[in-house]
Amino acid sequence: MGRLALLSVSDKTGLIEFARQLVEEFEFELISSGGTAKALQEAGLPVTKVSDYTGFPEILGGRVKTLHPRIHGGILGRRNLPQDQQEMEEHQIRPIDLVVVNLYPFEKTIARPDVTQEEAIENIDIGGPAMLRAAAKNYANLSVLCNPGNYHDYVREIQQNNGEAPLNFRKICAQRAFWHTAAYDRAIANYLSGDSLQTKIPGQATPPPQFALSGQRLQPLRYGENPHQPAAWYQVGAVPTGWASASILQGKELSYNNLVDLEAARRIIAEFTDTPAVAILKHTNPCGVALGTTLTQAYQKALQADAVSAFGGIVALNQPIDASTAKELTKTFLECVVAPGCEAEAQEILAKKSNLRVLVLPDLSSGPQQTVKAIAGGFLVQAADEALNVPDQWQVATEKQPTPEQLAELLFAWKVAKHVKSNAIVITRDGATLGVGAGQMNRVGAVKIALEQAGEKAQGGILASDGFFPFDDSVRTAAAAGIEAIVQPGGSVRDQDSIQAANELGLVMVLSGMRHFLH
Repeated sequence: MGRLALLSVSDKTGLIEFARQLVEEFEFELISSGGTAKALQEAGLPVTKVSDYTGFPEILGGRVKTLHPRIHGGILGRRNLPQDQQEMEEHQIRPIDLVVVNLYPFEKTIARPDVTQEEAIENIDIGGPAMLRAAAKNYANLSVLCNPGNYHDYVREIQQNNGEAPLNFRKICAQRAFWHTAAYDRAIANYLSGDSLQTKIPGQATPPPQFALSGQRLQPLRYGENPHQPAAWYQVGAVPTGWASASILQGKELSYNNLVDLEAARRIIAEFTDTPAVAILKHTNPCGVALGTTLTQAYQKALQADAVSAFGGIVALNQPIDASTAKELTKTFLECVVAPGCEAEAQEILAKKSNLRVLVLPDLSSGPQQTVKAIAGGFLVQAADEALNVPDQWQVATEKQPTPEQLAELLFAWKVAKHVKSNAIVITRDGATLGVGAGQMNRVGAVKIALEQAGEKAQGGILASDGFFPFDDSVRTAAAAGIEAIVQPGGSVRDQDSIQAANELGLVMVLSGMRHFLH
């Protein structure tokens, strides 16, 4: 009587080849259920159905198949305990040496836009996780495989170790199984919890009492922010989304800092959908953002905003890269370029810069619903800052009213300021940034930096601030530089001081009623 392997998989990648090796090379006997048994039979492999092995039929439309003492006794039985062995013999339970299980595709199911709740519930696997957990618990006595990518590893190990998988390998497989079931349970719990953090009304959301985050390592990275920091890139969920689904057309391997900057670039370019737009970032802050009648013009305007900082930067474009824009992109040293597409001729042009990383991410607007930050002893979770109020919701606080053109420019500046590290000041004109004051310890300093960068171009410009002005000094500094209109959240006990200064100096000031701090 050969060793017994239990196979029950939803993902049948590599199943037949692996099962054939088990039978022909290592003399395993196979037991299986449902579609797995059918696939093995059709391939001409000898297999015993679970229902025949247990003497109990599959019931409840397939909901109960492997939940039986002959299955779980064979998995959990301890070979070194005489009492376990005696009970297994009494009940005719054979020890199972290998458990090969992967689970119903719950995450792929709920990713479908037309999925019903009934379909989602039916794709919650019960028997699979039970078998995986049982086998992982008893790794001292058997092996468990939960991913087709591990089949080759198992074959290699038993080939090199006289037909037995070493204990250390079995322990690694057990770890994988527990991580797999943990991620599976997390996905189900999140689905049943709903998007309780997602609300556009501050104070109306109730974060869930538990929040779990797990991921599958997509690839190790050379290092983190600095060479002494180990790092890796993880994919959340079984279905690749976001950057995990991006096409990398060319260039060097992506680094930790590249990915952080790319995500910051994606967030800002997602604000602009109707007009060609380009954002150039450095260290997650925009150094140039611009709109144009063409993508090439938008890039040129964004580059001219701060060509010095753009060197070695990250570029995000909201339209597919054409040949004209590709030629401009190759004139400056850049780390990464991302766009929703790239024309064939543009690809040929960009290929001349072989080290330039070029990515295509068709859906630049789809980002994480929550942000997570680690702190000592825990982590913080918040809904992503996807809200952006529009001029219809703003309050004009000054006697002077904005023109339609000024309102459009104020909105552009406000969108950019949302993505600049606090304290943030953005100066714009004609749909392009002129100066950016980012991450300063005080708002006056941020204003001075932004105005100094803008120089004489600030004349007739717009200023956006991510937070309110607690004093009127920034308003007076802006007016002296030629700024004509300001958008800020308002909310300071001294708002009237700033409004009064704006009235005195003939500026337009609008209060958005919403702040966008970015720490």
